[in-house]
Amino acid sequence: MKFFVDTADVKEIRELNDLGLLDGVTTNPSLILKAGRDIKEVTKEICDIVDGPVSAEVTATEYAEIMREAAVLAKIADNICIKLPLTLDGLKACKALTSDGHQTNVTLCFSATQALLAAKAGATFISPFIGRLDDMGFDGMEVIAEIRQVYDNYGFETEILAASIRSVDHVKRAALIGADVATIPPATLKALVKHPLTDKGLEQFLADWAKTGQKIG
Repeated sequence: MKFFVDTADVKEIRELNDLGLLDGVTTNPSLILKAGRDIKEVTKEICDIVDGPVSAEVTATEYAEIMREAAVLAKIADNICIKLPLTLDGLKACKALTSDGHQTNVTLCFSATQALLAAKAGATFISPFIGRLDDMGFDGMEVIAEIRQVYDNYGFETEILAASIRSVDHVKRAALIGADVATIPPATLKALVKHPLTDKGLEQFLADWAKTGQKIG
């Protein structure tokens, strides 16, 4: 599974990238607002840090304006992935952009039928929102599983990018189902390494090593 980090915080991105854990980054208007920076400036800085896809989202809703904004975002860097809304105009733009060789990420997906449309439009990534489905009383993971089956049935190359992840368990379950990518908040990504038995075992090893009185090197 590929790991993307879901943030526009350059400090967090640089830290995780230095650990060798990042395959890409996703941003959205809310994350740009939180970063408090110009979208083109911060996105360019992120693209310079990360080799993989960096999703930058259009804010337009009509086809012509979506395409105009997409052209602006695409010029920022070669690894820009244009993030598009799952609407008819968004899908039309997805088809046009992928036909021109751009990476695309169709976002705000909440059903397998929506994901089917995105794959038909040639999306590079589809972003089903797990946490938001859970908030509404649905099982977000069931939607991931349905999309996986649909894509496997027909050999679609669109990658399932599990989004709106709220917990370590979300990451685990998405991986078990076979999501291609998880885009994860920085704190949750760091929490993947945590386990009480790991901490306890390390504490014991260090205590025993101190008793030997030895040093390595």
